[in-house]
Amino acid sequence: MRVLMVSLSMLSLAACGPRQVEVRTGPEPAAEVALHVTNNLSQAVNVYVVSGGNDIFLKQVAGNSVEHIPVSGIAAGATVNLRASTVDGTRTYTKNNVTLSSMYDWRLP
Repeated sequence: MRVLMVSLSMLSLAACGPRQVEVRTGPEPAAEVALHVTNNLSQAVNVYVVSGGNDIFLKQVAGNSVEHIPVSGIAAGATVNLRASTVDGTRTYTKNNVTLSSMYDWRLP
């Protein structure tokens, strides 16, 4: 019985003793890149980011309105082209060599 009590006592001391803990930081969150589009036209436009020759559709912005559009898949500091086309396809607006930071303000026209 004594051996059992001593064993349990030693086991509980070991369980309550100090533990080694390793602390690490996680990956840094990616900075959000966004466009602030002001559409002064009377009709809606489809807004695209052109990166590496690929058109990435972002959002349709209604006429005479303002939209804050997050741009996913593009790293902060990347240089891209912006393109907006009216929904009827008659007019296209472009802005070339734009370096995207946290937010880029684009006014049409």
